[in-house]
Amino acid sequence: MEEIPDFWRTEVFHPLSVHFPIALLVVAFLFKVIALRYSRDLWERGGTVLLIAGVITVWIAIFTGDLADGIVSRKICDPTVLKDHENMAWTTAWLFTAGLGVDLLRQLKYPIFNNILFRIILILLLATGTGTLTYTGHLGATLVYQQAAGVYVPSGNCAEFE
Repeated sequence: MEEIPDFWRTEVFHPLSVHFPIALLVVAFLFKVIALRYSRDLWERGGTVLLIAGVITVWIAIFTGDLADGIVSRKICDPTVLKDHENMAWTTAWLFTAGLGVDLLRQLKYPIFNNILFRIILILLLATGTGTLTYTGHLGATLVYQQAAGVYVPSGNCAEFE
């Protein structure tokens, strides 16, 4: 009889950490878009706080993804999907990090940074980042639901649960 593996395996840390940046970064983008329309400091500052938290957690997700990569890549049928997922994750992380840099420069209130050009650059970076984040999530879901990446697959008769 096969034994059920421990839940706290290295490859499980990635799905546990990846949902924070997904939520934080998408909502940060929405806050910044709302701030364009209503130009309220509350939306601006809220978006910045969410963006900071999202960028920190996206790099944690990259780190845990790298940990899981060495384990999962040997067990899946099509590792090219994993490589695409990894490349898109890096692109996403850098887009949002650049967006945070632009946003923090705008917070300095110097006239050179506080103009419409920097606001447009910020929105474009966040919009592109949200698009790549969505595609990265799609690739991650493909890995889990089509190739059982990082997932324990029980025996046919589920004897290990008795």
